[in-house]
Amino acid sequence: MTDPTLLLTHRLRPDTASDLYAELDGHLPDGGLARARTPEEAFELLPGADGIITAGLSEEMLDAAKNLRWVQVLSAGVDRYDRDALEARDIALTNASGVHAEPIAEQVLWFLLTFERRLHVGVRQQSRGVWERFEGGELRGKTLGIIGVGAIGTRVAELSAGLGMTVIGTKRSVETAPAILDDCFPADDYREVLRRADYVVLACPLTDETEGLLGSEEFRLMPSDAVLVNIARGDVVDEAALIRALQNRLIRGAGLDVFSTEPLPPASPLWNLSNAVLTPHMAGSTPHKPGRWREIIVANYDALAAGTLDRMVNRIV
Repeated sequence: MTDPTLLLTHRLRPDTASDLYAELDGHLPDGGLARARTPEEAFELLPGADGIITAGLSEEMLDAAKNLRWVQVLSAGVDRYDRDALEARDIALTNASGVHAEPIAEQVLWFLLTFERRLHVGVRQQSRGVWERFEGGELRGKTLGIIGVGAIGTRVAELSAGLGMTVIGTKRSVETAPAILDDCFPADDYREVLRRADYVVLACPLTDETEGLLGSEEFRLMPSDAVLVNIARGDVVDEAALIRALQNRLIRGAGLDVFSTEPLPPASPLWNLSNAVLTPHMAGSTPHKPGRWREIIVANYDALAAGTLDRMVNRIV
């Protein structure tokens, strides 16, 4: 039996593809790994690919991949992929859930500490050469609410609990909630979390159900001194409503790594709001990603070779 061919497509960033190719080399059978650097190379190699690793999948690519049985993406989010089309063709879709949990959780902790200790005030004063004393608070004893307790949300909960915070959250299956949570609610009860939390972290995937999950009504439910942290997807929040909530101090602040339009347009009011702290969708960055990707990819390649696609790690479709 011929070993499956796994193709790294041209849709991956060149540096990402190079690092991942080097990481996978020696962990797959000889001839089992191929790389396309250009669209022309991709469409030449796609017909013979059993699996692909990609950062996007056009209809033309899908049509060209006649033997395709598996699509691996390197992100946790899969909102850009036509899951119905893949399911109709009996093609498995797997993501990289868990790979980004540590760096994102650490960045969430930075957002929490930034607002609690008012570090952003100090940084902005430093940039102006101003010495003005201000007071900071403590996270211990505060309540953190996590909307979507998956791999990332669980790690956020662990780090926050270590600082003495009370941690509550939502999960589709409450029965599988991690023990670190002090309380867990069904996904539909997310407003109860908003009402009770001093800090709210959005860690849910972007789906039809979560698009626009937080809008004007939800911001009015939150305590006026609450802070929102979004490391999920920009469209989970009604961005215009968030801007109004920040401008009118309906909530104390927001730490944002994701936005409805990326890069964030220069005209966005978010740039100049004193109660918004922004980072350019980099919370998941870490030098350890290639090794963590490899563990998932090799396990899924082995499942593909054995014909046991139901045993793939992080299977979405």
